[in-house]
Amino acid sequence: MMNSIIELINQGESKTLEFKENLPKNDSIAKTAIAFSNTSGGKLIIGVNDAKVIVGIDDENIYELQDKIASIIFDNCTPNILPEIYTLNIDGKLLLVIEVFRGNLMPYYLKSEGKNSGTYLRIGATNRKADFEHIVELERQKRHISYDEEPNYDVVLNTLDLSPLHSRFATLGKTLDDEKLHNLRLLKTEHGTTYPTNALLILLGKFENCTVKCARFKGTTMEIFIDKKEYSGDIFSVLENTQNFILNHINLRGEIKGLYRTDTYEIPQVALREALINALIHRDYINKGRDIKVGIYDDIVNIVSPGSFPNTITSQDIANGRSEARNKVLANIFKELGLIEQWGSGINRIKTICTAEGLKEPKIEEQNDFVDVELFRPQNTEMDNKVSDSIGYISDSVGFVSEQEEKVLNFIKTNSLITSKQVEKLLQVKEARARKLLKQMCENNLLIKLGSARSTHYKAVSDE
Repeated sequence: MMNSIIELINQGESKTLEFKENLPKNDSIAKTAIAFSNTSGGKLIIGVNDAKVIVGIDDENIYELQDKIASIIFDNCTPNILPEIYTLNIDGKLLLVIEVFRGNLMPYYLKSEGKNSGTYLRIGATNRKADFEHIVELERQKRHISYDEEPNYDVVLNTLDLSPLHSRFATLGKTLDDEKLHNLRLLKTEHGTTYPTNALLILLGKFENCTVKCARFKGTTMEIFIDKKEYSGDIFSVLENTQNFILNHINLRGEIKGLYRTDTYEIPQVALREALINALIHRDYINKGRDIKVGIYDDIVNIVSPGSFPNTITSQDIANGRSEARNKVLANIFKELGLIEQWGSGINRIKTICTAEGLKEPKIEEQNDFVDVELFRPQNTEMDNKVSDSIGYISDSVGFVSEQEEKVLNFIKTNSLITSKQVEKLLQVKEARARKLLKQMCENNLLIKLGSARSTHYKAVSDE
């Protein structure tokens, strides 16, 4: 146990670990015990300073101190919290450990402040007061119910278009009648009235936060963007559109196998899709003010998903293959449609696929109240040089180009020149739009107009 405690201390404070140099105030101890009980459990270690140095505590009256801490927690917290309190001697220095386990009577709160004001959660390495929505979520967890399986009484069922869902099942030769919808917990009937569940509304993209915001940035920072899109609608379309956005902004690698050339993306499509699926089905949909964000940089593809890991598990649990779905109905639907292969295999699968392709192992981390995924792009390759050349067409005075402008510039890079008719065909736009775009690119110092009338053509400024 001594070695494991030392390892924990060296990792620093976290969702499940807090340390103090001296015994904190009564309310601080109580808040930490409540936050651990409402989240994933944890250890409060006394005798360690902010620099993660073990300084120890005075061993005089240690048993009285243990009794005092137990009384503080018992007197100030409700429902009752029963921690384990023990000492550890590490190199002659005494540590006092207060270990609190995740409770099953959530929410836990300060008696003096009441449930609405005195409920605390562990977010990252801090204790934060829970808002009303999170208190309701703790009540759900006590009943082993997820937010997505609850009926939504504000939406009338016959106003919903279920065709996106029906078509997905139909492609697999599966029917989706009312009985199946009830069995999948997408519909719930109460007192003779049938309501959609939150899961059905999420699948159909009916909440304001059922969106994914995507951006391609120039370089490795967010200072300048090249392209951006926001996708909403049914969850399956959002998945496909987001994946296509990423694929449009990363590189293809060509390889000759036998007599044929095969092209593969620099980051395996399977890993990208798995990461996006994880973000869509495991994110926190309770918080209506946040959405999933995808950023593509020169060095990484970054996927940020609202909500930390489910309270019942830690990062180590997930790394060991333990599965716990925040949105149980959504996860089950994706499994039914074959979009999830095996429970608990997603994160390790992403890492294995990427490292097998010679890429740096992806970083998948819980950071405060969101999950951050970084898929690393290959560096110092011939393809990277081509990307750098392509980005060189972007005028520093403009800062960024649109997706259409980028396609025009890439066409010129290959063909030297472009005409209005070629722009129409390339972008699938009408003549007026093609001419307006070319005029705008000339005004932005991206293109130079040459010739006149029918012989008019355009070159990139950087070719001059």
